[in-house]
Amino acid sequence: MASTAPAAIYGGDEISALVIDPGSSWTRVGFAGEDTPKVVIPTSYGKEGDHVYVGDNDVHAPRPGMEIANPMIDGCVDDWDKTVKIWDFALSKRLYADPKEHPLLVTEPSWNPPKSRERAAEVAFEELGVPAFYLAKNAVCAAFACAKPTALVVDVGSAVASVTPVIDGLVLKKATFHNNLAGDNVNSHLKYLFNSRGIALTPHFMISKKISVDVGQPPNATLKSIEGLTSSFMEFERERILHEFKESTSQLLELPYSDSVANTKQPRSFEFPDGYNLNFGTERFITTEPLFQPQKYPLPDTSLDTNLQGIAELITSSVAACDVDPRSTLVNNVVLIGGSTLLQGFTERVNSEMIASFQGMKIRILAPGSSSERKYACWIGGSILASLGTFHQMWIGKKEYEEVGAVIVEKRCK
Repeated sequence: MASTAPAAIYGGDEISALVIDPGSSWTRVGFAGEDTPKVVIPTSYGKEGDHVYVGDNDVHAPRPGMEIANPMIDGCVDDWDKTVKIWDFALSKRLYADPKEHPLLVTEPSWNPPKSRERAAEVAFEELGVPAFYLAKNAVCAAFACAKPTALVVDVGSAVASVTPVIDGLVLKKATFHNNLAGDNVNSHLKYLFNSRGIALTPHFMISKKISVDVGQPPNATLKSIEGLTSSFMEFERERILHEFKESTSQLLELPYSDSVANTKQPRSFEFPDGYNLNFGTERFITTEPLFQPQKYPLPDTSLDTNLQGIAELITSSVAACDVDPRSTLVNNVVLIGGSTLLQGFTERVNSEMIASFQGMKIRILAPGSSSERKYACWIGGSILASLGTFHQMWIGKKEYEEVGAVIVEKRCK
């Protein structure tokens, strides 16, 4: 077909494709064929008047009047103007790649609406000027990264948790479920815990000097005074402390939470940026439990949708929505990805919940050992996919886009 000829020029190993995996918290960018993305920058951006700041250094720099915002909603791109700035910065200023010389593969969630998919094609061809383009389902890429054509992909990131069955390389949309019970939800519970205990979350950049204090003693720190910082910026910086707490201190119990079991676990100490440190016992378990039991452990003064399901229930609902034949294969190939699945005890909890729900079936959890493989699984799968010589026929070439328009993604990127 004549329309695929331009794409074929850029297929295989002749010129490396670019791969972008946009997430709610991080945007991952790099060349196809590599093991990990070369560029990982915050998806959030700063805005002061008409000026937009992107990238780690600029977003985290304290500037009076700078607001922090995020272009993603429900795991999908909502603000394309800001997203283009983020992608262009990552490609030109950090990767030093000219998108006009490389085909581009972008990952997307399975529930991405058609208008957003078409807009992605418009951005790629008209604003970035790529010669060829493809939209790949992130669950398919994650399964591909684990060399599994059929898998149940459990993706728990910062803003969204999803369960997606991939059967013979295709997403089963009717059995795909997602909600907002992810890392940000745990952050909300941690913030409530710290506020209720009167623990101030002083961001790192405000600490001028600190002196070590004993456990539980008031902090001894000298703070910088910077006027005019917005509440959105301060909240964004406090989130970094919450991430540190989750990574070092938070944990999930193997079975549903109970005080008797949590009390048998050793407490852990956490030091806040201002030097204040405290031992945390049952709190480090109960603040993660809403991932699996949201109805039993809601935030005070908040109303939850009565249909909101925990992660284990999402898995059960997803498998039940599939035909009977592939169910045993799916539960035997459960792929865990996303930064929040790195919570201590997460893999063991999923395993025990699935054993209880799918009695008599063989359960196998595939959880990449390294944190980078877990966090970047979708990007890695896209990297493998876009580097295959046989993939060149899948690219949407620029001529084909000009002939058919943006709707071509609905036909070609299924």
